[in-house]
Amino acid sequence: MSSLRLSIAIGDYDRNRPLLDGAVQIDGVDPVFMKLVPEEIFFRAFRHAEFDVCEASLSSFTVKTAQGTNPYVGVPAFLSRAFRHTGIFIRSDRGIARPEDLKGKRIGLPEYQLTACVWIRAMLEQDYGVKPSDVIWVRGGLEQPGRAEKISVELPPAIRVEQAPADRCLNQMLMDGEIDGYIGPRSPPAFEAGHPMIARLFPEPTAAASDYYERTKIFPIMHVLGVRRSIVEAQPWLPAALLKAFEQSKAMALGKLSDTSATKVTLPFIEEQLQAARKLMGPDFWSYGVGPNRHVLDAFLKAHHDQGLSPRQLAIEELFHASTLEGFKI
Repeated sequence: MSSLRLSIAIGDYDRNRPLLDGAVQIDGVDPVFMKLVPEEIFFRAFRHAEFDVCEASLSSFTVKTAQGTNPYVGVPAFLSRAFRHTGIFIRSDRGIARPEDLKGKRIGLPEYQLTACVWIRAMLEQDYGVKPSDVIWVRGGLEQPGRAEKISVELPPAIRVEQAPADRCLNQMLMDGEIDGYIGPRSPPAFEAGHPMIARLFPEPTAAASDYYERTKIFPIMHVLGVRRSIVEAQPWLPAALLKAFEQSKAMALGKLSDTSATKVTLPFIEEQLQAARKLMGPDFWSYGVGPNRHVLDAFLKAHHDQGLSPRQLAIEELFHASTLEGFKI
């Protein structure tokens, strides 16, 4: 019996690399890997369902599932996770000294429904009382003008979203003072270049994120894995095979990261950072699977619904294939 040939679009991360270089195999699959950036994967996946298997935005995946139009079935391999206290930027000349000062301000974002933006808005509301309706959101491309929501969403009337001018990108608007701040998964180039008037809202984001984790035990999930629904209907063994392989790939990457005889990342203090993460979050700090992440997924699905992005709060089981909700043990 020949292997199933599948196109697989994922990011080039250490946790995926054993799959990409062939050190880990997917049972029964002959993969054609495409290493792409998230924006390209998500646009092509949710506009045209181009890939057999792909990394997917958790928010976009939830929107499409709630709409009943998702061409993909979920696999709980969480290829991207991040604390987003690093994702809030402000103009330092607008009197914004604390999160509560964002009320009434004009804040740019790439797309309202981006997963990072959902988590940031949830954190701002729950921890600081800043509701999504308290802010004027300006939507547009961070570096290129003309970006629009990849998925059409209908928001509550209280949510104020403006489209950036057709010839303006958010980075330039932030530099020129046309918006008061920005939230999103990428840092504005102006901040990276050291613009004197652009700063992070949280000057010590690691400390803020550590406090958030200690209080909530939430390590925010950004991306899941999706597999084309029509393929799963014909090959119901595939989601579990994918989860198994991605788990093995992540475990291999973490094993290499722990080997500090010669560090595998071109950055100092990796050993200390790894020890700090384990002390704060435990040995399985980047867990895959529904079981250890049920509270994280529940929190996200509630926030997604509360922010008007899904007409009802989805159950976790609606996102993922049944075969991936539990696993065997020996």
